[in-house]
Amino acid sequence: MWGRSTEPGGRISQYDSNGGANQQFRPVPVGSGAEGTPTIYIASDSTAQNYNSSRYPMTGWGQKLGGYFDANTTVANHAIGGRSSRSFIEQGRLDAILDVIQPDDYLYVQFGHNDASSGNPERYTSPEDYKMYLRDHYMAGAQDRGAIPVLLTPVSRLDYNSSTGQFRVSFPTYVDKVYELVDETGADMIDLSARSRAYLNSIGPDAARDVFMHLAPGEYPNYPDGSTDSTHFQEFGADQMARLVAEGTNALNLPIADHVL
Repeated sequence: MWGRSTEPGGRISQYDSNGGANQQFRPVPVGSGAEGTPTIYIASDSTAQNYNSSRYPMTGWGQKLGGYFDANTTVANHAIGGRSSRSFIEQGRLDAILDVIQPDDYLYVQFGHNDASSGNPERYTSPEDYKMYLRDHYMAGAQDRGAIPVLLTPVSRLDYNSSTGQFRVSFPTYVDKVYELVDETGADMIDLSARSRAYLNSIGPDAARDVFMHLAPGEYPNYPDGSTDSTHFQEFGADQMARLVAEGTNALNLPIADHVL
């Protein structure tokens, strides 16, 4: 049922059985559950993780997300650098979330950056396997516990066409796989790829350098030689990405939308 709809005429998608827990059924009364104090668990990579002061101004969007939700909402950021959808599972990090997630909590899942690292066998995950892991592990694991998975397409990098100044789609094959899951399962999605790209296009490549870790030598004590990192965010950029995630949340047909400030 798309968007967990309870309305007559709601859209239904059907696909072949794969043994996943998300294809098991149980009756739940409409309006039941503890929707008033949700926790958003984040499973992701270095673009979302928490950083300590020794890495400032590098900041993950997950660090800033809580500021866009009301005081009844908790953000539990499990994002960690260098992980793909596969390695996050293999290292037990998804299990650590599933061990504590509660009914009517949310699991926000954003991978793709490290999955695409074809030269790194510890990280690389083929697009088809990426789709399988999202569906059969993250989605199914959350749904089996009565929680609600939300898929996020991978956030944009500082990558643009120098002739037009327009930003390219980062990791397009992985973005497509999230769209396939939405089409096939009715999964809830925040298209952070499109939202972040639209934002970057609106400010242009020059201003976008202040979003990412492009730092002049001596600008910050932690980076005396400067930085030209086109993947990770400065604090300002992380705050903008968190804002986009919150706006995407507000557009979902889910109770969590009511908690966005």
